[in-house]
Amino acid sequence: MSSSFPYSTTGRKMKISERFKLESTQFELDFVDIDTDVDLPLFVDPFFLGCRSDSWSVNATRTLRSFFQAFINLIRDGEEDQARALFDYLHEPNETCLGLSIGRPRGNAIGSIDSQKLFNSIAQSEAVATGIVEDLEDFRLFIDGIDKDKVSDMTTNIIRGHLVKYTQEQCKLWGIALNENIQSGFFWDRTTHNWINQHESMLVIEGRKILLTPKGIVSYSKKYTPQKYYNHFVLEYLQHENLRNYSRLVQYRNDGTPYVTKKSLKELPESEYSKNFLASFTSSHPEVFRDFKDWIKNTATAISNEELNDADPISISQYLISRLGNIQPGGESASKYHRLAVGILEFLFYPHVTSPIVEREIHDGRKRIDITFDNSANTGFFHRLHTNYQTPAQFIFVECKNYSRDVANPEIDQLSGRFSINRGKFGLLLCRSVDNMDLLLARCNDTYVDGRGIMIPIVDDDLVSMLNKIKDGVANPHEQFLTERFRSVALR
Repeated sequence: MSSSFPYSTTGRKMKISERFKLESTQFELDFVDIDTDVDLPLFVDPFFLGCRSDSWSVNATRTLRSFFQAFINLIRDGEEDQARALFDYLHEPNETCLGLSIGRPRGNAIGSIDSQKLFNSIAQSEAVATGIVEDLEDFRLFIDGIDKDKVSDMTTNIIRGHLVKYTQEQCKLWGIALNENIQSGFFWDRTTHNWINQHESMLVIEGRKILLTPKGIVSYSKKYTPQKYYNHFVLEYLQHENLRNYSRLVQYRNDGTPYVTKKSLKELPESEYSKNFLASFTSSHPEVFRDFKDWIKNTATAISNEELNDADPISISQYLISRLGNIQPGGESASKYHRLAVGILEFLFYPHVTSPIVEREIHDGRKRIDITFDNSANTGFFHRLHTNYQTPAQFIFVECKNYSRDVANPEIDQLSGRFSINRGKFGLLLCRSVDNMDLLLARCNDTYVDGRGIMIPIVDDDLVSMLNKIKDGVANPHEQFLTERFRSVALR
């Protein structure tokens, strides 16, 4: 079976995966696999970030909202000098290599285009004064001069501390060396309500600090736009109102059915598109704005791997199956097995689980968990853990055993010993093979019946089966597998 890497490494561009020889595609990586020589036209999306339920996103959102509230309160209280002092830290980030820069990443946001004028637009905005602006992303809807790139760059500056920690964890996971004692760059500290800059272990490439960004929080920012709000919510509301009031804009079809065109509404001076009009309309009709936000929240989906990378998922499935078969059981290959397991689980489970961390210490370092994922699911099996199975699962614990023998009670006790109400009580036990799966399931059932948590064993054949279903065009094959394997554990 061929194990050739299904990813082109030719040409001038050099992605993170290629630069550090990770032998992994975007499908297996939790972060955006950036090319550090050119910006990728993607944006950190604060609204999308706020919709996510995983621990990393929740903490980053709290930091973002802490800054926003402090900044807005200063403006509304007339403390413009202090507000400007906070605003001055929202400079041009280029560490993420995301955005609209041409050529080498250099930022294209606040600081490079008349920062004072932009601040004045915010400070003098009626939308800010009246409370219409509720979140950072609302600047894009109601304030001239602010679009997706500036909102993304504001967000990056504010949550830089979270991105630093995320980068550290991903580099540890993939064995990428960091430079010690490097200034992180300023980020917002929600405890002290101040911008701080501290020395950290940082990823430095060709003399530049680089931040890795979770692929689950980026988008092309095509939904939360003033045009979308105007065309699909504001104008449709005005259509209904004109029909209800039988205004002069009402026309009639041949069968007598009345209608109002959006074109006729756009031609009226009082409803012509502008951000000032959107702010005024929203002040009078806040329920329409709420409907807009609810629509986006209910329809938002994480960016797919296929949107980030044109590699063929079928080829990647075949490649992962081949790599798994080439890793020998035993301690010498344990690290190689762990990293491959992370890649396979990322490929199969994304976007339902995210932010893998390797060898996380708990109990003051007395115990280690091989891999921890954040549970990001809003649907499917991982979401049902909370809702249907009454099992706390904010984190997904994974123990990887590259044994040449069967796992037994000590390994099961090791995994269940990681569980707690605060961390979660669900885990996956990965091992190469099992001679007596029925006995292993019975041992997992003992833990479940005792109320200590849910453990699901997964062997190589299970991973291969799910990967083969990807090749057969089955979407989310883990859903059926995990559901059936959980039934085998619970119903004995």
